[in-house]
Amino acid sequence: MTWAARPDPARRFHDDLVGLDPDDPEARAFAEHLDRMERVRPMFTVEGELNGVRDFAESANRSGGLQRWAAWLLVVLVLLGAGWVIYGVLEFVLSAYLA
Repeated sequence: MTWAARPDPARRFHDDLVGLDPDDPEARAFAEHLDRMERVRPMFTVEGELNGVRDFAESANRSGGLQRWAAWLLVVLVLLGAGWVIYGVLEFVLSAYLA
């Protein structure tokens, strides 16, 4: 998060995860999950949308198997759709300019 301070992991274990070992990898993963779920950021701004894309990319990298392939397919389809729209706009602009 660029506009707010990151929460202190030790504080998370002191306040919310009392009794769990901070050195346990599963407890650390759960603490990171709680931090992601409680993250508040501006929505409907460029920064908020880019953070959403970053969250999608991070979650796709954490997943595996079929979920990872589905995320990859979704990204490819979005890029193909954006390319098709850009091609259509360029075709329209150039045909109007050259005519």
